[in-house]
Amino acid sequence: MSEDMIHDQCGVFGILGNRDASRLTYLGLYALQHRGQESAGIVTSEGSQVHLHKGMGQVADVFDNQEILERLKGDIAIGHTRYSTTGASSIINIQPFLITNRDKYLAIGHNGNLTNSLELRKKLDAQGSIFQTTSDTEIILHLVATSKKSSHLERICDALNTIKGAFSLLFLTENSIIAARDSRGFRPLALGKFDGAWVVASETCAFDLIGAKYIRDVEPGEVIEITRRGLKSIFPMKKAQPACCIFEYIYFARPDSKIFGDNVDKVRRRLGRQLAKEHPVDADIVIGIPDSANTATLGFAEESGIPFEIGLIRNHYVGRTFIDPHQEIRDLDVRVKFNPVKGVLKDKRVVVVDDSIVRGTTSKKLVQMIREAGAKEVHFRVSSPPIISPCFFGIDMPTRKELIAANMSVKQIEKYLGVDSLRYLSIKGMLSMPSLPDTSFCASCFSGKYPMKVPHVNGNKMKLGVVPA
Repeated sequence: MSEDMIHDQCGVFGILGNRDASRLTYLGLYALQHRGQESAGIVTSEGSQVHLHKGMGQVADVFDNQEILERLKGDIAIGHTRYSTTGASSIINIQPFLITNRDKYLAIGHNGNLTNSLELRKKLDAQGSIFQTTSDTEIILHLVATSKKSSHLERICDALNTIKGAFSLLFLTENSIIAARDSRGFRPLALGKFDGAWVVASETCAFDLIGAKYIRDVEPGEVIEITRRGLKSIFPMKKAQPACCIFEYIYFARPDSKIFGDNVDKVRRRLGRQLAKEHPVDADIVIGIPDSANTATLGFAEESGIPFEIGLIRNHYVGRTFIDPHQEIRDLDVRVKFNPVKGVLKDKRVVVVDDSIVRGTTSKKLVQMIREAGAKEVHFRVSSPPIISPCFFGIDMPTRKELIAANMSVKQIEKYLGVDSLRYLSIKGMLSMPSLPDTSFCASCFSGKYPMKVPHVNGNKMKLGVVPA
């Protein structure tokens, strides 16, 4: 995906039963950095005491010396790396959140987005709740704190039956970790073992880094209480039709992860192969937009028989805060991130594969660069359908009026990009690639059909209710 841009959401990691819990959580968050680059935090428990450190920036910036990790004592830890979807980008919204309730500690890390957060916040506010953040995650803590149930687990389950939307959650108590996933399973959450300790993470790539063994996914609607005695699994939420986010396969998850029962790399290759079957083209070479489209590009090349080449080099050392120094060189933003390999592109008929097109502005600049490098023809192929609707389930997606495919036909986009041809993968083709049946996925950003009620959000012009195609 080009950087014009759908942002990653958040990543969570937890471990119970290892005295190096803070260091292992740091490594787990490091592996999940692609899911959020705005802030990071870790909270640990050694029983009667808990320890917290968090800050703005990437994981390595927030935990920039050994002394920080040494202060985070205990054999239980949860960590969070964030890109804001609900709530402003600010230090007050950095997770995990830590509170005391009934003289007991409770911390939370959340990947997802609540669709009834405004309604719940107004209700809690009217009842006297005092909010310190603008994050929807704090709402969950207030619901837990005001529950009449007795144990942490019971109060958490009580709260989960009040909230709606997407949530993969980790709670830390003084002696346990509680993992929970919403009943539709929008966001991934995996369970593993490491040297006798239990681990939980948004993606299995975090297990690979520390040498943990993947056991299974936390199931949709499941709540798992992890203590030193073992696991307790319950399903306290009302059952619902699964709606796993298909965009996790297309873009968000790392290709070396396993989510929703499939290896991401394998699904992306199949998406590329299906794209080549649906939209063949006569060309000399096929190139991908690095890095997220690389795997789908390999699948396209394998199926089409067109040689795969590295036609664009990505600069991996460009920070998110790069600022153009002068108005007149604003267009350098793409050239700072990508550079064409002229020897590969010159006098060639080129197929460019990307995983998605959002606003189209970066894609247009990349096409121009490829043509300036001497390409004879440029054919653009996208390994997902046109994005026509915003997401309400944990992805920071542009408004409907900013999505190019919501406002232009494929032919119009083709002309805007300046390509010889533009083709997208079909929704049917996309949904047939994972192992799970197509009815198990949320594809609302491509279809406009939402698996549950969604709120009106400024700029998106959505009424409360399921949006028709």
